[in-house]
Amino acid sequence: MYSIGQVAEMFGLPISTLRYYDKQGLFPNMERVSGIRKFSEAEIEALRVIECLKKAGMEIKDIRQFMDWCLEGPATYPQRKAMFEAQRVHMEAELEQMNRTLDMLKFKCWYYEQAIKDGSEDRLKSLIPDHLPEGIQKAYENAHS
Repeated sequence: MYSIGQVAEMFGLPISTLRYYDKQGLFPNMERVSGIRKFSEAEIEALRVIECLKKAGMEIKDIRQFMDWCLEGPATYPQRKAMFEAQRVHMEAELEQMNRTLDMLKFKCWYYEQAIKDGSEDRLKSLIPDHLPEGIQKAYENAHS
Protein backbone atom coordinates (compact mmCIF):
# COMPACT_ATOMS: atom_id res chain seq x y z
CA MET A 1 0.00 0.00 0.00
CA TYR A 2 1.18 3.48 -0.87
CA SER A 3 0.40 6.87 0.64
CA ILE A 4 -0.94 9.69 -1.51
CA GLY A 5 2.44 11.42 -1.24
CA GLN A 6 4.29 8.34 -2.47
CA VAL A 7 1.93 7.95 -5.43
CA ALA A 8 2.17 11.65 -6.27
CA GLU A 9 5.96 11.31 -6.36
CA MET A 10 5.86 8.08 -8.39
CA PHE A 11 3.74 9.71 -11.11
CA GLY A 12 5.03 13.28 -10.86
CA LEU A 13 1.53 14.53 -10.04
CA PRO A 14 0.35 17.04 -7.46
CA ILE A 15 -1.44 15.50 -4.49
CA SER A 16 -4.42 17.70 -5.35
CA THR A 17 -4.76 15.87 -8.70
CA LEU A 18 -4.95 12.51 -6.95
CA ARG A 19 -7.58 13.86 -4.55
CA TYR A 20 -9.53 15.22 -7.52
CA TYR A 21 -9.42 11.86 -9.31
CA ASP A 22 -10.65 10.18 -6.14
CA LYS A 23 -13.52 12.68 -5.77
CA GLN A 24 -14.43 12.01 -9.41
CA GLY A 25 -14.82 8.32 -8.56
CA LEU A 26 -11.79 7.08 -10.47
CA PHE A 27 -10.62 4.94 -7.54
CA PRO A 28 -13.87 3.29 -6.45
CA ASN A 29 -12.32 0.59 -4.26
CA MET A 30 -9.61 2.63 -2.59
CA GLU A 31 -9.05 1.75 1.04
CA ARG A 32 -8.90 4.35 3.74
CA VAL A 33 -7.26 3.88 7.11
CA SER A 34 -8.51 6.44 9.62
CA GLY A 35 -9.66 8.55 6.67
CA ILE A 36 -6.26 8.44 4.95
CA ARG A 37 -6.18 7.17 1.36
CA LYS A 38 -4.12 4.04 0.77
CA PHE A 39 -3.27 3.16 -2.82
CA SER A 40 -3.02 -0.52 -3.70
CA GLU A 41 -1.55 -2.00 -6.87
CA ALA A 42 -5.08 -1.82 -8.35
CA GLU A 43 -5.17 1.98 -7.92
CA ILE A 44 -1.62 2.27 -9.26
CA GLU A 45 -2.62 0.37 -12.40
CA ALA A 46 -5.81 2.44 -12.70
CA LEU A 47 -3.70 5.59 -12.44
CA ARG A 48 -1.44 4.37 -15.26
CA VAL A 49 -4.53 3.94 -17.45
CA ILE A 50 -5.97 7.31 -16.35
CA GLU A 51 -2.74 9.14 -17.18
CA CYS A 52 -2.50 7.38 -20.55
CA LEU A 53 -6.07 8.32 -21.43
CA LYS A 54 -5.51 11.92 -20.32
CA LYS A 55 -2.41 12.15 -22.49
CA ALA A 56 -4.52 10.79 -25.34
CA GLY A 57 -6.88 13.74 -24.87
CA MET A 58 -9.72 11.98 -23.08
CA GLU A 59 -11.80 14.01 -20.64
CA ILE A 60 -12.23 12.97 -17.00
CA LYS A 61 -15.96 12.31 -17.50
CA ASP A 62 -15.11 9.81 -20.25
CA ILE A 63 -12.39 8.20 -18.14
CA ARG A 64 -14.96 7.90 -15.35
CA GLN A 65 -17.33 6.19 -17.79
CA PHE A 66 -14.56 3.72 -18.68
CA MET A 67 -13.90 3.01 -14.99
CA ASP A 68 -17.63 2.48 -14.41
CA TRP A 69 -17.74 0.04 -17.31
CA CYS A 70 -14.82 -1.86 -15.80
CA LEU A 71 -16.81 -2.27 -12.58
CA GLU A 72 -19.83 -3.51 -14.56
CA GLY A 73 -17.82 -6.42 -15.92
CA PRO A 74 -17.47 -8.29 -19.22
CA ALA A 75 -20.82 -7.13 -20.63
CA THR A 76 -19.19 -3.73 -21.25
CA TYR A 77 -16.21 -5.01 -23.27
CA PRO A 78 -17.75 -3.76 -26.55
CA GLN A 79 -18.23 -0.23 -25.14
CA ARG A 80 -14.69 -0.17 -23.75
CA LYS A 81 -13.25 -1.39 -27.05
CA ALA A 82 -15.24 1.23 -28.99
CA MET A 83 -14.01 3.95 -26.63
CA PHE A 84 -10.39 2.96 -27.14
CA GLU A 85 -10.81 2.65 -30.90
CA ALA A 86 -12.30 6.15 -31.10
CA GLN A 87 -9.47 7.55 -29.00
CA ARG A 88 -6.90 5.74 -31.17
CA VAL A 89 -8.39 7.32 -34.31
CA HIS A 90 -8.25 10.72 -32.59
CA MET A 91 -4.60 10.19 -31.61
CA GLU A 92 -3.64 9.01 -35.10
CA ALA A 93 -5.11 12.20 -36.57
CA GLU A 94 -3.21 14.30 -34.02
CA LEU A 95 0.02 12.45 -34.79
CA GLU A 96 -0.49 13.07 -38.49
CA GLN A 97 -0.91 16.79 -37.84
CA MET A 98 2.13 16.83 -35.57
CA ASN A 99 4.20 15.08 -38.25
CA ARG A 100 3.16 17.73 -40.79
CA THR A 101 4.22 20.41 -38.31
CA LEU A 102 7.53 18.65 -37.69
CA ASP A 103 8.14 18.43 -41.43
CA MET A 104 7.53 22.16 -41.77
CA LEU A 105 10.10 22.78 -39.05
CA LYS A 106 12.58 20.45 -40.76
CA PHE A 107 12.05 22.25 -44.06
CA LYS A 108 12.45 25.70 -42.50
CA CYS A 109 15.61 24.66 -40.63
CA TRP A 110 17.11 23.37 -43.88
CA TYR A 111 15.91 26.46 -45.77
CA TYR A 112 17.51 28.95 -43.39
CA GLU A 113 20.68 26.88 -43.08
CA GLN A 114 21.01 27.17 -46.86
CA ALA A 115 20.10 30.87 -46.83
CA ILE A 116 22.84 31.50 -44.28
CA LYS A 117 25.37 29.64 -46.46
CA ASP A 118 24.22 31.45 -49.62
CA GLY A 119 23.80 34.85 -48.02
CA SER A 120 20.33 35.16 -49.60
CA GLU A 121 17.16 33.26 -50.40
CA ASP A 122 17.36 33.72 -54.17
CA ARG A 123 18.59 30.22 -55.06
CA LEU A 124 16.18 28.63 -52.60
CA LYS A 125 13.14 30.37 -53.99
CA SER A 126 13.94 28.90 -57.40
CA LEU A 127 13.98 25.36 -55.89
CA ILE A 128 10.47 25.57 -54.45
CA PRO A 129 8.32 23.58 -54.91
CA ASP A 130 9.67 20.93 -57.31
CA HIS A 131 13.47 21.05 -57.24
CA LEU A 132 14.32 20.53 -53.57
CA PRO A 133 16.68 17.76 -52.40
CA GLU A 134 14.77 14.46 -52.01
CA GLY A 135 14.43 14.32 -48.21
CA ILE A 136 13.58 17.99 -48.00
CA GLN A 137 11.14 17.62 -50.90
CA LYS A 138 9.22 14.96 -48.96
CA ALA A 139 9.16 17.11 -45.80
CA TYR A 140 8.01 20.13 -47.84
CA GLU A 141 5.24 18.16 -49.54
CA ASN A 142 4.01 16.63 -46.28
CA ALA A 143 4.07 20.01 -44.54
CA HIS A 144 2.01 21.51 -47.35
CA SER A 145 -0.50 18.68 -47.76
